[in-house]
Amino acid sequence: MPDKKNIPEIRFKGFADEWEVFKLRDIADIIGGGTPSTSISDYWEGNIDWYSPTEIGNEVFANGSVKKITLLGLEKSSAKILPANKTILFTSRAGIGDMAILKKDGATNQGFQSLVLKDGFNVYFTYSAGFLIKEYALKYASGSTFLEISGKQLEKMELTIPKSTEQSKIGNYFREVDKLIRLHQRKYDKLVNLKKAMLEKMFPQKGANVPEIRFKGFTQSWEEKTLGEILITYPFKQYISEPEKGGIFEIIQQGDNSVLGFGNGKPFKDFQDVVLWGDHTLSLYKPSMPFFIASDGVKIIGTADDFNGEYLHVLLENYKPASEGYKRHFNILKQVSAFITKDKKEQQKIGSYFQNFDKLISLHQKELEKLKNIKKACLEKMFV
Repeated sequence: MPDKKNIPEIRFKGFADEWEVFKLRDIADIIGGGTPSTSISDYWEGNIDWYSPTEIGNEVFANGSVKKITLLGLEKSSAKILPANKTILFTSRAGIGDMAILKKDGATNQGFQSLVLKDGFNVYFTYSAGFLIKEYALKYASGSTFLEISGKQLEKMELTIPKSTEQSKIGNYFREVDKLIRLHQRKYDKLVNLKKAMLEKMFPQKGANVPEIRFKGFTQSWEEKTLGEILITYPFKQYISEPEKGGIFEIIQQGDNSVLGFGNGKPFKDFQDVVLWGDHTLSLYKPSMPFFIASDGVKIIGTADDFNGEYLHVLLENYKPASEGYKRHFNILKQVSAFITKDKKEQQKIGSYFQNFDKLISLHQKELEKLKNIKKACLEKMFV
């Protein structure tokens, strides 16, 4: 018997048939959208969902649009009603390939080429195969002002699909994976927002010299200082990194693990806690060696005797201005006025609290990334 073709690398038990090649037009009607005139109020504020591309991509399901149009607005434009539970909204320009499954009948503007699936084709299977549709759309998109994929071009795409029972099995599997990813994403987002709220409440706000929320046993007023008065900074140290040939110094780089290499300047020495300041970000670093070298693009902020390193990191995170590049950004930072506690025990409490918060956030972030990587690997192996 000849080897079968058009079967995925990983497959659920009980399925052996070859998958069949279809044109996209064979499995779905591809429908564009339109926009009613914005100058006619009778076309707007109706009860028909009307989506724009910016609303798509963050969630699997489209449950309701920001803007609504009236039946008259629908009739006076090229927008069309798309049926729920069998339509995949697909953005066709300025962010090609963002998708969502429509959960309530609705319409779109002209930034879509939506797929209305025909009978026998599973919506979640096709949505999960969307990474293949996006690859095709990006490859064949054209346009002088902005890239766009047309419905006529999209309908030519070939997609290899199993029979309906296997489609449902695969679709249900990825539905559960997506549920798990959404669960961890929401936990992560909740923690990030909670941390933001606690930063606001555990540092004095405008007009106050004590925070709203404070650990028990601390009553002393906080002192107002410019950050330039309390920061101990050190210049950049260029380095020549040859980690593959060995080295004698730990080289620290913003956002990276340290490596061993060679430096062309005098190394930094005897720091317990260091705050690294780079473009857009900062991080607390605890050198594991007595000597270390900072890469170009990282400013070293050492901890003074009367400052806890973890507290200093949280202090900078709370008061840092909007990024404008690390050099200008840092100069602005030094001029920022901040309230600080000089009590080292209170510093330690606050620093440890937020370090533990960061560890929890990092844990959920890693779990989220792990799930996304598992999904990506499964998509590659479970589709043809």
